[in-house]
Amino acid sequence: MSHVYFIAMNKVHSHKVGLVCGGTFAILHAMWALMVLGKVAQPFMDWILGLHFMAMDYSILPFALGNAILLILVTGIIGYIVGYVIGELWNLAHKEAHKK
Repeated sequence: MSHVYFIAMNKVHSHKVGLVCGGTFAILHAMWALMVLGKVAQPFMDWILGLHFMAMDYSILPFALGNAILLILVTGIIGYIVGYVIGELWNLAHKEAHKK
């Protein structure tokens, strides 16, 4: 016996999706800035690169508060824009489902 189920594709609030994505981007980059401050960023990157069978000559620059703040702000804004666009695209792609 087969059943047909209707799955509603809910309309999303692009602003809220933007806030979630922007907040996530900002938090992840704040964690990175704290790793740089705590001098654990270099060993972490060495480990990550090793997992990918890679080795590079690079160095992590010393922590600078201004750079950290700018990093968090810029990535938060970019994350918001990405999330907002994803929300709008979701609503556009499911426009017919929203009419039901």
